Amino acid sequence: MTAFPRSVARVARGLVAVLALAGAAVQAQQVLRVTAIPDESPTELARKFAPLGQYLESKLGMKVEWTPVTDYAAAVETVVNKKIDLAWFGGFTFVQANVRSGGKIVPLVQREEDEKFRSVFITDARSGINKLEDLKGKTLSFGSQSSTSGHLMPRSFLLAAKINPDVDLKRVAFSGAHDATIAAVASGKVDAGALNISVWEKFIADKKVDTSQVKVFFTTPPYYDYNWSVHADMPQALQDKIKAAFLALDPNTPQGKEILGLQRATKFIPSKPENYTGIKAAAENAGLLK
Repeated sequence: MTAFPRSVARVARGLVAVLALAGAAVQAQQVLRVTAIPDESPTELARKFAPLGQYLESKLGMKVEWTPVTDYAAAVETVVNKKIDLAWFGGFTFVQANVRSGGKIVPLVQREEDEKFRSVFITDARSGINKLEDLKGKTLSFGSQSSTSGHLMPRSFLLAAKINPDVDLKRVAFSGAHDATIAAVASGKVDAGALNISVWEKFIADKKVDTSQVKVFFTTPPYYDYNWSVHADMPQALQDKIKAAFLALDPNTPQGKEILGLQRATKFIPSKPENYTGIKAAAENAGLLK
């Protein structure tokens, strides 16, 4: 009679411990870890994300944690290995992540602008460079090697114009980010640069570049680019809630206007892997997909 209550007490204590651990595990999972490819400075990326993070917290009912990464490859690896839950990828980094994961990375949404995204080639207004062919024998800066709009697609359009950057140009550099490419051209470190059109337009709007000194001499045809992606192992209910939150952003509300403005978006629309088959083909053509 005395042993039974003690054993019951032990079982009860064990159950309490198990339930406490389970509760802690569930609580630990109530954090959405978010990152983005570092295509701009860390401070700019954090500034752009802050209101979006607060909005997602309110819509998802969970803590949203911003986690910067050092380079594009790190963004890919953290999502493939499920150390990050939600990532802002360029078209090429999405393709890399999808290939690395065996097709397990899911693009949830993209900006309407990402259906017809473009890159620009810029140069010093006095350089005498007016078309792609004029780049022969000159120096050119791309952004990151894994950048869609700052490397892959500009390289692809150069190859289509019968210009091999590694053979026909004097030197090819990689600045690491779109804003750094603008700085490299403006300072005369390189003769020309290729970058994301939305960063270029933002620099013009903010009067951070003098267009009488630095000009666009070629704008690429459109292609699909950025998206917000997750790992397919994320519970479907959470995927649906994240997608719904992005799709609900309304430019006619103060909050929606601020977030969409910072994201350089008119609105978000659903995305799908098939949108990026052209990016994958371009990467394979250019020998950049491993």
